[in-house]
Amino acid sequence: MGLIVVSNREPYAPKRGEAGQLAWVPSIGGLTAALDPALQRSGGTWIAWGEERPEVGEVDLPQGAPRYRLKRLRLSEAEVRDFYYGFANRALWPMSHYFIGRATYQTSTWRTYVNVNRRFAQAAVESFRTGDLIWVHDYQLALVPRLIREALPGARIGFFWHIPWPSTEVFRTLPWDRELLEGLLGADLIGMHTDEYVAHFLSACRRVLGAETEGNTVRWQGRESRVVARPIGIEVETYEALAANPEVEEAADRIRRTLQTQILLGVDRLDYTKGIPERLEAFDAFLDRYPEARRRVTLLQIAVPSRERVESYRQLRAQVEGLVGRINGKHTRDGWSPVQYIYRGVPREELVAHYRAADVMLVTPLRDGLNLVAKEFVASSRDGVLILSRFAGAADELPEALQVNPYNVDGLAEALLEALRMPLDEKKARLQRLRERLRQSDLHAWAEGFLRELAGT
Repeated sequence: MGLIVVSNREPYAPKRGEAGQLAWVPSIGGLTAALDPALQRSGGTWIAWGEERPEVGEVDLPQGAPRYRLKRLRLSEAEVRDFYYGFANRALWPMSHYFIGRATYQTSTWRTYVNVNRRFAQAAVESFRTGDLIWVHDYQLALVPRLIREALPGARIGFFWHIPWPSTEVFRTLPWDRELLEGLLGADLIGMHTDEYVAHFLSACRRVLGAETEGNTVRWQGRESRVVARPIGIEVETYEALAANPEVEEAADRIRRTLQTQILLGVDRLDYTKGIPERLEAFDAFLDRYPEARRRVTLLQIAVPSRERVESYRQLRAQVEGLVGRINGKHTRDGWSPVQYIYRGVPREELVAHYRAADVMLVTPLRDGLNLVAKEFVASSRDGVLILSRFAGAADELPEALQVNPYNVDGLAEALLEALRMPLDEKKARLQRLRERLRQSDLHAWAEGFLRELAGT
């Protein structure tokens, strides 16, 4: 029994070596870390968009000891514009995160979305061998399960939706709400991160389609689909080992020596869902309310570039950098600047060093499907405090974090004070309980568990 994985992003990226040869380097991210080992064990095919070096259609991976095939789809500039930047990220992404005012629903981008989903589905059908499991991932490919089902009625198909599933009132603003649900219900097993998302999805099936639901099962057009909450984990042991690495610890010490204050840390893609402006406003309010914290506390904000071709993301960058400048101009004293702002991607070792250096981790999205940064911090931190938005999917799993409403600037400012004043024994006790939760369901257990469930459908 083999495995076919279908995702927008590919697990390995092509890089040109010093001698000019093409090397395939594992992509950083939970999906690659979880499913690359599973595919290496079972054999099969990973189907994805070949964003870089698109002329390479197929490659056997890993190099040197190949265990499965990567089938790379070549998308035209128009397809990338309308499928990825257009429908996926200007319609589905904002709608799913409750930002209806940012959603743009255009028939032209929807048609391209349908056509590109059809291409992914066809690639999966061509790769299928009797007995294979098919696992499709995320909002970019929501129509793929039904398209595969039409060609392979007996196939076992799983789907995982990695972002929030919104309330039905919000979901119904999508002009193609029926089509999206029907696409997903081509899967036998549909996974989401939280029970709340599952409940919203079941509600949408009833109210939009008129489907019958019983427990977590949807009955529609003679088929049954199970919908389950299975939050993704992280590689806990990997982060613990990195945190214990002497070079990482020395890097953390350098960060502390450079700033010479208590450190509040934020690490986010620069996305309007992440609540970075609200976080900065809360820190400004904190310094206004507690001026004695000046020169004693620094907010270190790492913003990872994201979707720079999209105008709204460029505007967000300007807004964030304007806020950083205003706060620093207002509060800077004697060589101390309250906000240190880094706009670039950060390698994992450097990221863990920042986790180790931080006294308080701020994970305060306005809405987030899960948020793995919160889990990475818990696995890496020495004795830090996690402040976590109640609107992050991870909040259900991490009750020992200080949970906040990121829209409440004053409440977030007060949470900063509570975290900075928390006794050491309480900080360590909270972290210990959080780590125990992470170990119970790590990244590999998530993948293996979902595939077992799918095989049993």
